[in-house]
Amino acid sequence: MSRKHGMEKGEPVAQRGAGKGGPVTEPGGGFSARLPGPLRRVRVFAGYLGLLGLLGLVASLLVTGAPRLANEFADEGLRNDVAALPYQVRDVTYVVRPRTLQASDVGEGAAALDPYRKRLPAPLPALIDQQWFAAQVGPEAVRLSGDKPPFNGSCRPVLSLRTQPGAEHEVRMVHGRWPASKGDAVEAAISSDASSVIGLPVGTAFRMSGTGFVGGSTMVRIVGVYEPIDPGAPTWEPIRLAETSCQNPTDGMTDKATLLTDIPGLTTAGTKVGAVALEWRYRVDSAQLTTSTIAPLMTAIASTRRTPPESGLVLATGLDNSLARFDTQLRAVRALLAVVQAGILATLLGLVTLAAGLAVERRREEFTLLRARGATVSEIGARSLRETVVVLPAAVLAGWLLGTLSPGRPAGAELLGVALVVAGTTLAIPLLAMLRQRRTIFISQRRDLVRQRSSVRRLTAELLLLLLAVLGVVLLQRRGLSQASGVDPYLVSVPVLLAVAAALIALRLVPWPLRQIGRLAGRARAAVPFIGLARAGRGAPVTVGPLAVLVIAIATGVFTSVVTSTIGETRDLVSDQEVAADARVTASYTTAETAQRMAGLPGVTAVSPLAVGVGQPLLSRTPTGVGGRDLGQAQIVVVDGPTFARVLARSGVEYTLPPELTRSGRIDGPVPAIVSPDVAADVGTDAVTEVQGRRYQFTVNRVVARFPGLDVNARRFVVLPWQSLPIPDFQPIAPNQFLVAGKDLPTDALRDTAGAGARDYLAKILGRPADSVRPASPAVVTTWQAHRQTLEQSGVNRLLSFTFSTGVAGATILALLAVGFAVLAEARGRGRMLSRLRTMGLSGRQGRGLLVYELVPLLGVAVVAGGLVGVALPRLLGPALGLSGFTGGIPARTHLDPYLILGVPLLVLVALTAALGIENVINRRMRLGEVLRLGEES
Repeated sequence: MSRKHGMEKGEPVAQRGAGKGGPVTEPGGGFSARLPGPLRRVRVFAGYLGLLGLLGLVASLLVTGAPRLANEFADEGLRNDVAALPYQVRDVTYVVRPRTLQASDVGEGAAALDPYRKRLPAPLPALIDQQWFAAQVGPEAVRLSGDKPPFNGSCRPVLSLRTQPGAEHEVRMVHGRWPASKGDAVEAAISSDASSVIGLPVGTAFRMSGTGFVGGSTMVRIVGVYEPIDPGAPTWEPIRLAETSCQNPTDGMTDKATLLTDIPGLTTAGTKVGAVALEWRYRVDSAQLTTSTIAPLMTAIASTRRTPPESGLVLATGLDNSLARFDTQLRAVRALLAVVQAGILATLLGLVTLAAGLAVERRREEFTLLRARGATVSEIGARSLRETVVVLPAAVLAGWLLGTLSPGRPAGAELLGVALVVAGTTLAIPLLAMLRQRRTIFISQRRDLVRQRSSVRRLTAELLLLLLAVLGVVLLQRRGLSQASGVDPYLVSVPVLLAVAAALIALRLVPWPLRQIGRLAGRARAAVPFIGLARAGRGAPVTVGPLAVLVIAIATGVFTSVVTSTIGETRDLVSDQEVAADARVTASYTTAETAQRMAGLPGVTAVSPLAVGVGQPLLSRTPTGVGGRDLGQAQIVVVDGPTFARVLARSGVEYTLPPELTRSGRIDGPVPAIVSPDVAADVGTDAVTEVQGRRYQFTVNRVVARFPGLDVNARRFVVLPWQSLPIPDFQPIAPNQFLVAGKDLPTDALRDTAGAGARDYLAKILGRPADSVRPASPAVVTTWQAHRQTLEQSGVNRLLSFTFSTGVAGATILALLAVGFAVLAEARGRGRMLSRLRTMGLSGRQGRGLLVYELVPLLGVAVVAGGLVGVALPRLLGPALGLSGFTGGIPARTHLDPYLILGVPLLVLVALTAALGIENVINRRMRLGEVLRLGEES
């Protein structure tokens, strides 16, 4: 370029006052003189380029590291969820039940284990790390008999025979030997825990008879007792000792065990007894799973369900359903994360624009002089580009390299995102320089004293942005954020558009009240409020750039905080709904004295018994009072109203029971009831139901969608007052649940008390000693805290927490940076004004107060606009956010955390303190006391 185009080969344009007006050179031809022109200018403007580089590094780190961490949390959650599934759900199992068993079927089935796996659709074969073949006789369609207990009682153990090749190498024999069946003799081995619990030592013999198609029988003899070498290995999952109901449920519980035999023994039993099943079980290695494998894995399972490896095989697995549920939650969380990332990236983009604007404004005189000497706009852009290319791409790549250190898989668009960050930061200064030099300005303007009218082009752009924001809200409410095809960039950016629209509206509305307040301040004696408000009213620093960036940052932070508190509050409501006390005890039917025993335990302050029956009949009332027409089934809950209300109050559950449930006194006739809407639609005003074998009449007194103590998804229920029912003395109602209030509750003692009450009740019914009976179900104690914690143990919860923490922390930091840029943007003009005012007696404290009066309108408008947008977003987006998937079923209601209300003023205070600190540093560097003496821009 020629000399008239800017002295490319010589020194930069010299300005008076080093560091205050423009680029300078080092006299005497020092180190700077020996550098190429672009590098000299980079050295002079290192502060602004370094600031842009830092922002580019942060943006690149966010684009690279945040998706990797999100993928890591999502993958870890998927692996944990799959690993926790029971084997019936987790494993891909093929089952065939031949009507007759041939001698070669078991051997051929074991040999088909590998061929079946290889014929599975991709990616299943590569994901399977363990596989088993097994053949089993029983326990369905099998009857056991013998001369000695436990095979001659009314409630016999449930046993089955199983052969599983390779199992003999995973056990150690405690007594006896491994089975070696010959001829018609079937030998079996039993685990040591099943042998001791059921009472089946070595030498025990019993007859196994079939009740199905074959219907034969065979004798089985136990010849060995074994212990697994690794009891936790998945080999033993289908063989573990378990409890099951007796053939007659009123007899309580019995034990269910599996005996291991060899192939000849299983073949003999299968041929004579029948009831045989062959199964090929394949385990998907959870360590290899990632969220990217969910879709192909679900497709493969669906394909093999339709076309199994061999005709007649039936697929038994629930892995695809579990993956589908996880994928639904994952899409919702990713949509939330995309909204938060869009807000943070938009804030970063705004900060990059502000930083580039500062750099261009710093060199305004230089670019104006270049234009006066004949340089074109494109040449100015090229000159700036040669400087930014030296620094900014390297800073962005450094952020990319730092981001690659984050654990997790890279996002598919990682390189594209980094490329966009490189282009945005590198081209920001050249583009702004070209834009502002389209028309050369030879005379500096006092923009703080000039009130410009908005052009038609700008008004059109603002209206278009408002239209896009409103249209986006409508589309979000119809389509939702989470799509099967991924995240829609436009829909994700709707919250950002709303925040910018709010900033534009605020910018239109704020100047007038500021001018009015400024006029009022002008009548006061103090000059600082008047001057500060006057500058704020004329647009400094309340301009589009800083205000939009601040509003986006605050809206993102408030939105994230509101969503966080909304989910937490709704989860509390779900726990209040389903536990309805400090602890909930569930057991089999117990004696009436059980509640009194619980009330005497240490820490217990109140106990309320409940009798809950599932699937009870609803019948229409007849003139005689007995049941008539069938009205379906419902869950019947009998509550003791007075004690129920006491437990709710002492547990802190905010629910007031209706008077019809707490009213004392027996009613000889229909009792008032609370029913669900579905039941009310079927029964009308009254009906008849059954409680523990006895019918009771009720009238519908109130219709409610939910009731404490019931599942939030319960749709058909009837709640009856215990104290009002005409219960005969010879047929009392036995409770099977208890709501307990108290502090530091003894959960073990509560469980033991409920179990003892259940045994006493069953012993009284059977006429047997309490020690010899086993209730149909064990007692379970669920505390409020434990239930609340289970709502946070979903696989995507860590990703959800990461989303919230990223949104709040990122928005807070970027909001403070935006305030700093607002201070930097007006530093030169404010410095000139302070220099003049200090000659008139303005003190340093008053100078700092002047900055506060300038910034308070900016911060106030940003807090109000951003806060309103952040609070309104969950309501505007509504179901599009999919928050109900994280709350346990209850629709999420927007909740404003009190800490957020306290945190916003604290953020304003921190921002003002930081602004004062930045202003103090700038004033020292500019040496304001010398400005008038040097005569710069006076």
